[in-house]
Amino acid sequence: MRVYEAIVKGLESIGVQAAFGGAGENAASLMLALKDSPTINPIIARHEQAASFMACGYAMYNNRLGFCFATAGPGAFNLFSGLAVALSDSYPVLAVSGYASQAWEGRGSLNETSGKNGTPDSRAMFRATTKKAFFLTDPAQACDTLEEAVNVAFEGRPGPVHITVPEDLTHRGVSVDNYRDIELRVEPVRPDPAEVDAAAASVAEAIGAGRSVVALVGFGAIRSGAGKEVRRFVERFQLPVLTTLDGKGIVSENHPLNVGVFADSGHASAWKAFREADVVVAIGNSLNQHATFNYRDDLFEGKVLVHVNILRREIGKAYRAAHPIVADAALGVAALTEALEARVGPQPRRTVDGRDYEARRIPHLFSRIHPGQLAQTMGRLLPPGGVLLADAGAHLAWLGYYVELEEGQNFRKAGTFGPMAGHVNGAIGLKVAHPERTVVVGCGDGCYSLAGFELMTAVEHSLPVIWVIFDDGEFKLIKLYQATTYFDTGLVEFENPDFAAYARACGADGYTVDTLEDFETAYRAALASGRPTVIDAKITRWAVPHYSPSPDGIISGLVEMVEQRFRQQQH
Repeated sequence: MRVYEAIVKGLESIGVQAAFGGAGENAASLMLALKDSPTINPIIARHEQAASFMACGYAMYNNRLGFCFATAGPGAFNLFSGLAVALSDSYPVLAVSGYASQAWEGRGSLNETSGKNGTPDSRAMFRATTKKAFFLTDPAQACDTLEEAVNVAFEGRPGPVHITVPEDLTHRGVSVDNYRDIELRVEPVRPDPAEVDAAAASVAEAIGAGRSVVALVGFGAIRSGAGKEVRRFVERFQLPVLTTLDGKGIVSENHPLNVGVFADSGHASAWKAFREADVVVAIGNSLNQHATFNYRDDLFEGKVLVHVNILRREIGKAYRAAHPIVADAALGVAALTEALEARVGPQPRRTVDGRDYEARRIPHLFSRIHPGQLAQTMGRLLPPGGVLLADAGAHLAWLGYYVELEEGQNFRKAGTFGPMAGHVNGAIGLKVAHPERTVVVGCGDGCYSLAGFELMTAVEHSLPVIWVIFDDGEFKLIKLYQATTYFDTGLVEFENPDFAAYARACGADGYTVDTLEDFETAYRAALASGRPTVIDAKITRWAVPHYSPSPDGIISGLVEMVEQRFRQQQH
């Protein structure tokens, strides 16, 4: 059995069902092994970066391994962006890539990345973008290496791993004579009873004294499938639930205890609930930049923070937690609920302030589509169980603010690594993993232009992803940043092609719409068609996303910005 045949067979043994990669000479043997696999669906992307994003999408909402591969040299290096996404966003992903012949190291041979004699050092780069990187030198170690790599990918906070396979090991006559199926031996991260007891005592005391306790829920809870546990927690103790952008949908946004999104582009109702809270129970989030208003020093001033996270180093990274609970979100919340049951009696039904976006009517003052209305329509028509992905850009803020999710639906923004086009391509992997779920991408025209050519991959494999392009011919967020920071803008406007005609040329469905009514017609058709579809929605440039640099509200945030600008000018 050849090395790559052993790797493929090992992946089959743990249930891997898809492989996303780029073609190349150093990956030729792997491509043949995948072609002959009875259970793994190989998808050759047009670009290896897209393959790495697809592997992230595949692993996003399940407990399966995302697998991507590439040839040596530039092909392997194209995987870095996706691996960085998996590292920042907690996706279990395995990348395998080729490597030039070891016998020629230091000679500058084709695709050499040994780090010797002026060549790039791929080992250092993969170590920097993964939980652990492996370099296979002995075919007899193939199964042991694969098993360790996969277990590392899943243990604790999930993340990416990488295996380098030198060309020497793929030559004729080199074989794996000790093949065995691999085993996953990952134990869930269970909470320490002492940590749970201390947190429960603090929360119970606050509830008993009539102080305000809120739950702030992030993607870690979504990833662990903690919806049932979170809902029981907030309902049993009648706690307002706030979510990060990626926590949307953990509890239906129509739930009477849901006060909306807590973020710089979130809802005033959530900001108010947070300001009034004495105790914040943060569940499955890392309290990163956008959820903390750029790491405000005073965000938790006068508050007790109970922080449930799967990784200890995430707790206290930005804010000190009075009560850390290191655990998988579902297990941590279940344990906290159980500990509180004995301490807290029945609670009266609570009425929370309504979310400001529910009643907000967007005046239509422009000739083109208002992006807020576009987002509202996308959310209103999203089928049960649907997934809405947003790429990096202003459209993310519109979608996060105006889309209301029901339980079982999901929203995912570009993560903390924040690449443009990560979800333009990641949606393909997501659809492969969940063919039964509707997958819709809200993306800017800049994002789609970076990577929309993977539409051909979706067509080739009959993957009915829907891409809705927020088309205004400019990099909106960059333009807004330039205008507010430098009082000038430049190099942010561009010409777009006919995206709908391109889609049709690729064999997909394509629509160009410039009214909300036309969009709804096209969107309904796309949802019903079962075909890959691109909808080019012409939006106005004059709408600005809902945003505040302060949880005290937009006015306070603007005052703070002016004061900060004045202090900077004084210095």
